[in-house]
Amino acid sequence: MSMATKHSQTEAPDASAGYERRDAKIGPLLQFGLLLAVVLIVTLVGMRWTLHYFMRTSPLGPPAAPAAVVNPDERELPPSPRLQAQPHLELKDYCQAQEDEVSSYGWVDQSSGIVRIPVSRAMDLLLARGLPVRPTSEAPAGEAQVVPAPPTVEGSADVRGPCAYLAGPMSSQGEGPAAAR
Repeated sequence: MSMATKHSQTEAPDASAGYERRDAKIGPLLQFGLLLAVVLIVTLVGMRWTLHYFMRTSPLGPPAAPAAVVNPDERELPPSPRLQAQPHLELKDYCQAQEDEVSSYGWVDQSSGIVRIPVSRAMDLLLARGLPVRPTSEAPAGEAQVVPAPPTVEGSADVRGPCAYLAGPMSSQGEGPAAAR
């Protein structure tokens, strides 16, 4: 078996030219291009017809957005955890509710007589009255009495929890946002 390729006697390849001297046949290329165009057009028309058929026979109804449903009776909510429709607004509401709770008076348990007072007022009362101390008579024998130091706040930096970025920077005294409310 010979490894040589068969060429016509009239067209001998010329290796010195560095490129192929024969031209591509235009007829088969045009036929392929036309066939490809026909196949693409038939496919697009078929897809369009199929999609219109499905839209006519099975309408989908309103789009499903269970996290943003205004009326909960319209659609059943998926199981938890759910995505938040407006997370920044929900965090702002949460932080406002927390801020209102620590800066207002209210009942914790009215039947037991437990109330909630603002944190700033509680700190003032604690500084004025001091912490409760065990009487000397209850101290174990042989131990020296320890007098607690008054409470101090060291390095009152911007420590406000997850809502700190909503409140703004702390003032130099560490008593809330620097900007006046």
